[in-house]
Amino acid sequence: MRKGKYRISFTHTEKIRERKIELEEIEEAILIGAIIEAYPDDPRGPSCLILGFSRLSRPLHIVCGDLEAERILMITAYEPNLEEWDVDWKTRR
Repeated sequence: MRKGKYRISFTHTEKIRERKIELEEIEEAILIGAIIEAYPDDPRGPSCLILGFSRLSRPLHIVCGDLEAERILMITAYEPNLEEWDVDWKTRR
């Protein structure tokens, strides 16, 4: 991740912009984040949901998939909300 070994899914780039999430925030969140859900049977290929926090303590969920060795595909990112997630941001309601 530190070496820019990632790729953002073209189909979700606009959604991330609409959500006003900066790439720097996504990078920060992934670097200190943890996988909270794994999706090994995702039809698009294995993926996972990462919970991380930006430098400003903004919680972010990032869905990532495998692209190739040491590279990840960032599929989408969003700020979790309390209607769907518990206050720990890890547990679905």
